[in-house]
Amino acid sequence: MPESASAPLSPAAGLDEAERRADGRRIRAMFDAVAPRYDSMNDVMSFGIHRLWKRKVRRMAGKPRGRGLALDLAGGTGDIADLMADKGWAVVVCDPSQGMLEAGIKANAGPRVRWVSGAGEALPFPDRTFDVVTLGFGLRNMTDRKGALAEVLRVLAPGGQVLCLEFSTPWRVIRPAYERYSRRTIPRLGAAIARQPEAYQYLVESIGAFPDQETLAGWLRETGFIDVRYRNLSLGIAAIHVGARPADA
Repeated sequence: MPESASAPLSPAAGLDEAERRADGRRIRAMFDAVAPRYDSMNDVMSFGIHRLWKRKVRRMAGKPRGRGLALDLAGGTGDIADLMADKGWAVVVCDPSQGMLEAGIKANAGPRVRWVSGAGEALPFPDRTFDVVTLGFGLRNMTDRKGALAEVLRVLAPGGQVLCLEFSTPWRVIRPAYERYSRRTIPRLGAAIARQPEAYQYLVESIGAFPDQETLAGWLRETGFIDVRYRNLSLGIAAIHVGARPADA
């Protein structure tokens, strides 16, 4: 079972603390409901491309360094964590959804990965613990995104990196077709395969409301990360943002 620790249906700025807690509970319940079919739905919706994106995160993370400790934040069923463990990283998956963690433990039995229940906005780890933090498709589901980035900075060792894989703003030439696919097809797939149309309607809305590449890069710099950059994937449908904690911080 996951270790105990401590957070999203409309992750938006301007919520007070009570609203954030309520929003977090609703989103955790949504992910609990879709957990048994989450990976198969991702394969269908992205035609398997999400797995290529996640392999790119692993390659950008490189070989283990420092103490070789990696945090896969909002790691869900642990597919990024599994890739990182293949390269020798000692990985902790942290996710607020008990259902997602249990699905991950079932699919990835063994000692390769440690599983912890916790919210990105209040990570249950000491300062300067990890040499790298991966964050795949989880930031947009957090009720306090900038607060979560500050938490990532806190738990990174000096010189450590964050790699944030997230849906982003596609290039203009494909944007109309992509938006039609998102609005019309994804909720129908959610109804047919996962039997959770509301969850996948939320997915579409959360992607549309998420900031573009430059805005997210600005958030990272404002938080205190240095050497911030991003790499577009599949014509900007997704992007990997990278930032580092200053070596003397």
